[in-house]
Amino acid sequence: MSNAVDPLKIIEFFYPASPLRDLLILHSTQVCNKALAIAEKSGVPLDLDIVRTGAMLHDIGIGHCHAPAILCVGTADYIEHGTMGASMLRQYGAKHNIDLEKYALICERHTGSGITAEEVVSQKLPLKVKDYLPLSNEEKLIALADKFFSKSGDQQERPFPKVRKSMAKFGDASLARFDELCHLFGVQDETN
Repeated sequence: MSNAVDPLKIIEFFYPASPLRDLLILHSTQVCNKALAIAEKSGVPLDLDIVRTGAMLHDIGIGHCHAPAILCVGTADYIEHGTMGASMLRQYGAKHNIDLEKYALICERHTGSGITAEEVVSQKLPLKVKDYLPLSNEEKLIALADKFFSKSGDQQERPFPKVRKSMAKFGDASLARFDELCHLFGVQDETN
């Protein structure tokens, strides 16, 4: 890759060979492929190297979280996986003299359709009170593509109506942000 960041090398640094690493790589590859497919049709200006690497690294923090159904046996709340991943990438970058900040921000901002500081407070989320909203086009695209895949169940791409219904569970604001992402990238229900 022209940006000289090898996401698999970083994943392997944090995750020894294991079913969890395999799951993380599978999910990340699915999100990466979906993001690139959306990008190809969207016409939105994007740095595809950032998309590829960011999609592969967006969930790197899951191992610190407690989600046994997806092989994660850490102690943190799952909602923290983005901030934990960002911290991991910042530490790795500092140690290896690589600027990984753009990928750390992808980790922090990809959860749901983004999370506002107001939502952190009102939902009593175990996060520092600030906005975790995707800002760059690359962040927005990865957040959107991620919604189409789960790390549990059959791990197949979820159909648009099911994704939209799952976003609605998090409230009107979350659904509105998801709809904005879909509009930006031209993603729509193609089952009709």
